[in-house]
Amino acid sequence: MNEENISMSIQLNSKLCESFNIRYPIVLAGMAGIANMAPLVAAVSNAGGLGTLGAAYMSPDELRGAIHEIKKRTQATFAVNIFAHVGPDQYTNFDAVNEELTSIRESLGVKRKTKDDIRSPNHFEEQFGILLDEKVPIISTTFGLLSEHHILKAKSLGIKIMSKVTTVEEAIQAEKRGCDVIVAQGSEAGGHRGTFDVSSQPGGANIGTMALVPQIVDHVHIPVVAAGGIMDGRGLVASLALGAQGVQMGTRFLTSAESGAHEVYKRALLDSTEESTVITNAFSGRPARGIKNDFIQHWEASRTKPLPFPTQNTLTREIRNASARQNNSEYMALWAGQGTRMLTDNQSAGDIINQIVEEARTIIQL
Repeated sequence: MNEENISMSIQLNSKLCESFNIRYPIVLAGMAGIANMAPLVAAVSNAGGLGTLGAAYMSPDELRGAIHEIKKRTQATFAVNIFAHVGPDQYTNFDAVNEELTSIRESLGVKRKTKDDIRSPNHFEEQFGILLDEKVPIISTTFGLLSEHHILKAKSLGIKIMSKVTTVEEAIQAEKRGCDVIVAQGSEAGGHRGTFDVSSQPGGANIGTMALVPQIVDHVHIPVVAAGGIMDGRGLVASLALGAQGVQMGTRFLTSAESGAHEVYKRALLDSTEESTVITNAFSGRPARGIKNDFIQHWEASRTKPLPFPTQNTLTREIRNASARQNNSEYMALWAGQGTRMLTDNQSAGDIINQIVEEARTIIQL
């Protein structure tokens, strides 16, 4: 137990605020694959938090355009999140997986794919170069750590590095590599598990936020941001009490006024409960928490092992896109954390942050 952390009084103006030059210790999670999120990123930053653009699936042109839009909307600090490691496509078991998707494709009017159709883009080096060119204030990573070479290049330009971890050992690695801030992702979090090596942990490391955060805090010397199921001021204060210097929230902002999430996705979130989500690798080949729907149920019943990421993700993309075009949430990836009963409908990002801060201040002053 780290007695220094236990004895510290809870302060909203934390080390994270000082490090990132933000007013409140609230970080918007970078949520890849959702269109037009620049307005939400800017709104969170303008409200005093740290907006983060989920850029992992963006082409170089899309990424540069989104960064320019954010810069037009805010002068405040923001971050861009990319995947640190994406392996090559793997096609073992491709025919069985492809066949398993046939009935779903037919129901949506989607053409069958061949192996030659499935080529996953990897824009990492181009993305990273753009982040340096644009002097993005903070680079955030998921699925591992940037190389020492990449970190040194970023830091030479004054860019700070924030990386997501799911275990104490990953956190120690992140600090040794030179990260400035760690995001401790508990099992309650929506979206992909950030576990570095899913070959050894196929379901991801799934330690709850309450248990994970203090153990990481006790083993590193850099600011820790708590993530996973945090939705309001109570979660913020609890995280600070555990020794975190801030919180990261994704699901909380998906139903906000500025969110680019599809309307049927928002409705599914608002209609869900704490029991609605599961961790699945059916959509992408990597474990991720989302609302259970027909696609996930179909896959569970089939007992077919999905292709590894990114191949499974590329193979199912057209199904997900067609489902969205048809306003059908049953075949969309509805990533969500476990705190969805606490969502609000169409509340502005600024109001969400102000509400969280006021709730936290009230608790701290009790």
